[in-house]
Amino acid sequence: MDNSSIPRMELETFAAEGYKTPLQHVEHYPVNSRYFVIENRDQYPVKDYISPHRRQFYKIFHMTAGTGILTIGLHKYEMGPGQIAFLHPDEIMSWQTTSAETGGHFCLVHPSYFDRDAEHVLNLLRQYPFFETDKAVIQLTQAQSLAINGYYEHMYREDRGNNEDKKQAILLQLQLLLLESQRAGKNLARTAVTEGFGHIYRFLSLLESSFQVQDRNAMVKLKTATEFADQLHVHPNYLNSLVRNHTGKTLREHIQDRLLHEAKSLLVQTDWGINEISDGLGFSGQAAFTSFFRKKENVSPSAFRKSALPLSHL
Repeated sequence: MDNSSIPRMELETFAAEGYKTPLQHVEHYPVNSRYFVIENRDQYPVKDYISPHRRQFYKIFHMTAGTGILTIGLHKYEMGPGQIAFLHPDEIMSWQTTSAETGGHFCLVHPSYFDRDAEHVLNLLRQYPFFETDKAVIQLTQAQSLAINGYYEHMYREDRGNNEDKKQAILLQLQLLLLESQRAGKNLARTAVTEGFGHIYRFLSLLESSFQVQDRNAMVKLKTATEFADQLHVHPNYLNSLVRNHTGKTLREHIQDRLLHEAKSLLVQTDWGINEISDGLGFSGQAAFTSFFRKKENVSPSAFRKSALPLSHL
């Protein structure tokens, strides 16, 4: 490793910078989440967090009140009322609230929500230009913001109602939301993230790339904290301190949390046997996997699978 590439920061300076930064906990979406979720920000407080790759959901959120800092990839946006953001499933994002006031809505849409009868809407999302990280936040006029807030409120009521055709109504409102945002077309100015956040982003990206268990023959090639630091050309102690100060957890804890999340996903979203999952995740045997899982969740993998059946996609 080239020692000249290792950042050097005085302890006092690093501690002061870390102290000013609120903790942004890394959060994974529930492995048995519904395929469509919509919430009102007034009733669903938004916390400071980082969401890594493979969320599987497209996320769209609109602000009517409050302020916050959104990062998508290596781009940072300072957001406020009358703005809407589009987050692609494959991008690392984070959110930091900077005001006590809050308002607006957000929705999560899984590709499976569309089924065969709405593939045209899924294609619309896939081709939508604002899911690119450098175009992800749109400034709306007051009239456009009011219209989009109305579309969200309609989807919110339909989602909680009992109409047999509520999915069709939701999809219509979603398309109107996309159309109104595209008509606005005014991208919010963005800035680059700090060097420290860049290291955190790249660590999470490398961590996610380690978990590509797509079939029974694949196996996770799990790296150590030192190996991740070597790939990023930084000292392991520096990276560990940086990650811990921003997220509240060490590199080792993040690696174990990601391993646990992958185990949960495979248990709920596949019909693989416990032994196959154990092998795919690189454990020495089923007993070692069961011991790890039980220590983290206080239940066996098979008991977790029975209790965490996938929720309805509606």
